[in-house]
Amino acid sequence: MADKKMAISEEQLKIFGTDDFFKIDPEMHLIGDVEPYSYFPGVQMWWKAIQNIHRPLLMGVNPELLSAIPPVALEASNDPELLLEVMDFCGVDVACLLPESCMDTTGFAGRFCSNGEMGRIVDKHPDRFIYQPNMSPIKHRGVKNAIWELEYWAKEKGAKIFKYLCTEDTYINDPDLWPFYKKAEELGIVLDIHTGMSWCPPQASKYANPIFLDDVCRDFPELKIIAFHMGYPFCDQLNMVAMGHPNLFVCLSLLVPWAITQPRKFAKILGEAMRWVGPDKIIWGTDCAGIGAQVIGAVYGLRTFQIPEDMQEGYGYPEITEEDKRKIFGGNLAGLLGIDPLKRRIKK
Repeated sequence: MADKKMAISEEQLKIFGTDDFFKIDPEMHLIGDVEPYSYFPGVQMWWKAIQNIHRPLLMGVNPELLSAIPPVALEASNDPELLLEVMDFCGVDVACLLPESCMDTTGFAGRFCSNGEMGRIVDKHPDRFIYQPNMSPIKHRGVKNAIWELEYWAKEKGAKIFKYLCTEDTYINDPDLWPFYKKAEELGIVLDIHTGMSWCPPQASKYANPIFLDDVCRDFPELKIIAFHMGYPFCDQLNMVAMGHPNLFVCLSLLVPWAITQPRKFAKILGEAMRWVGPDKIIWGTDCAGIGAQVIGAVYGLRTFQIPEDMQEGYGYPEITEEDKRKIFGGNLAGLLGIDPLKRRIKK
């Protein structure tokens, strides 16, 4: 894929448009080379689930809009140069690179992509990519081992944001994780946690109910937590937990393209978050797995979205203002990570 480049026409630029929102993507995955693990039954189960995800994500997409996406952006790639081109095309300033673990799929024999591999890419493009070490699994590899690596990346490399994929490990509120959460709180890092159902078995959905975050936030009120995927389909539970805990932020990652394909469904998701959590604690994201179209859909989705007037009147949802979008796209996360949102990083 390294020799493939984005070919952008004036017509495509006209269709997708531009904006001046500073954008940070907290969830840009690096999948790595999965083929060596292809013989594991868990990996085969994971791939089948990935194929099934296409249906709920693509059903309802405008064929003309889909055809306008550059063909190379429809192919999976770990080429950082191509990811940067997609980011420039969409106006995404910074991406937090997240190496995929998925050790549960291999019976904990190996992981898809290491934190070290992620680090090399960030070191080459420090102005556009941010370290996001994947701490998963914590309990299965040993809490002390996870704490050691957490401290290494935070103290030696200056990492500020980390990911915990509980669905391959244990319950979010497993007491055995308390020493890890305590250290994360002491270090002042931002911790992203998968919430809601697992989209890719064999990862276990039962571990990720967002209501479990209530226990964590009560005991670690200074630990900044971002709940990925809005806890879907348990968005209401997540919103109520986040309402009561100032340190809990909610993230729209993966769901934003529904602003295009299922606008009224997305209106309810975003409208309820605006009501319970407020625009200062909502964070945008792509959940990009190396497919540029995921970034394009997430940017275009929020950029062009507005809650329908009848839903504003019928449900009491607020109009989504330009200032709201500015906060959601990047302003809120920039504040958590100490990044200046007035300094654009894209190449125009």
